[in-house]
Amino acid sequence: MTDTTRFPDPTYRDTVLAPLFEGVKANYATHMAQINKAHLVMLAETGILTGPDARAIAAALSDIDATIDIASLSYTGEYEDYFFVVEAALRDRLGDLGGALHTARSRNDMDHTLFKMALRQRTDVMLQKITSLCDALIQKADTEAETLIVAYTHGQPAQPTTFGHYLSAVVEVLLRDAARLNAAANGLEHCPMGAAAITTSGFPIDRSRVADLLGFQEPLLNAYGCIASVDYVTALYSALKLVFVHLGRVVQDMGYWAAFEVGQLYVPNSLVQISSIMPQKRNPVPIEHMRHLASVSAGRCDVIVNTMHNTPYTDMNDSEGEVQQAGYDAFASGARMIDLLTAFLPACSINADRVATTTDAACITITELADTLVRDEGLTFRQAHEIAAHTAKAVIAQSEPLRQGFEAFTTAFAAEAGRDTILTEDRFQQVTSARHFVEMRNRPGGPAPEALGAALTQYQSTLTELTTEHRARNQRHSDARTALDTAFMSYVET
Repeated sequence: MTDTTRFPDPTYRDTVLAPLFEGVKANYATHMAQINKAHLVMLAETGILTGPDARAIAAALSDIDATIDIASLSYTGEYEDYFFVVEAALRDRLGDLGGALHTARSRNDMDHTLFKMALRQRTDVMLQKITSLCDALIQKADTEAETLIVAYTHGQPAQPTTFGHYLSAVVEVLLRDAARLNAAANGLEHCPMGAAAITTSGFPIDRSRVADLLGFQEPLLNAYGCIASVDYVTALYSALKLVFVHLGRVVQDMGYWAAFEVGQLYVPNSLVQISSIMPQKRNPVPIEHMRHLASVSAGRCDVIVNTMHNTPYTDMNDSEGEVQQAGYDAFASGARMIDLLTAFLPACSINADRVATTTDAACITITELADTLVRDEGLTFRQAHEIAAHTAKAVIAQSEPLRQGFEAFTTAFAAEAGRDTILTEDRFQQVTSARHFVEMRNRPGGPAPEALGAALTQYQSTLTELTTEHRARNQRHSDARTALDTAFMSYVET
């Protein structure tokens, strides 16, 4: 029979406390050690702890770091959680003085500081992966700047463009996604330490000093908000979700382009699996893996954001331990997806023959014929559109490419304009070629080499700015770790 007078109840221990303990071991123990050291330094520098007491606690913390094998610990229920395991270890070494480290702080402000520090690391890695993908796509777009493809709308062949132009559109969105994630990363740079349980402390603490030692930009100002506001969680996972929503659409295109009936995208053998029974099959299954990893990652982000919905605006477990740990799975699956896409897209190539076949069969250069009639013949666009439509209908009925439709064109032109065209057959063939179509679209954002080159230069500049800010934030974290070690060791070594 369960003893209801003693904590913890065995079921509560096994279903909640033990899993949380394992999560702390895996995700937060190092961060907790940093918080303990930073808080100790601040208590000593403000005179809240005497020098001898600070040195004794510092020596004990160093001994705990050196002698306790965190990975080997198992949850026994003797202590409520890992925090109390560390405090008990301090008291074993120092007696009552071991409890002095907790002066002017709470597990409330400690927890959200731990969570932010863990999210900082994961967001840093994710931003590195996203910027690497951006760089790879910019390089690929430059390489494929003149590689013709068929652009589709509503699942139908629409107009010619280039693979580089398509990839540049992907880069633009990815850069905006990276900027949103970077802004969310900046939202992690405000330290909750010093908020204590809800209202700060009656002791003369120095919140800025702790924030500096832990690598934060500054303290999060409102103490109630430090333990109640979860916008750092919702903003981060909302921004992260968009990355995979948007990349998933690109992956969907890759699946369509690689289909036998379309055949525009060639996936190399290293990224193709064969059927166990059908030897002719080339299955580009990485596309499927990227698609489901993108969807799973977006869904995992939704789980975290939706868990915050309709929760009390206060300290609560709904935004802590298990929820935070569950969110890390989104980073893990998302990282796999981005790594695979970074390898996949640069390795693929365009099947020029299939592009040419579809271009001919679908008359996708016909818009430029209509545009030329407006410019060269002085027709209205509606007149030009009618001539182009009759021309396209005639060549499609004859299963001929548009460039062979000069006779049908001249007939349609005379019927609509009431006169003969000034276009020669050579000019007609030039106007209806895919290469000419692309070269004529030299406006900002267009696929012509000059316009695309300018865009790629701009994307590279944006990526450089983003990377510079990201590195500066990382440098602040690194410098803080060095400063914390120096400040803490000054108490250990004296």
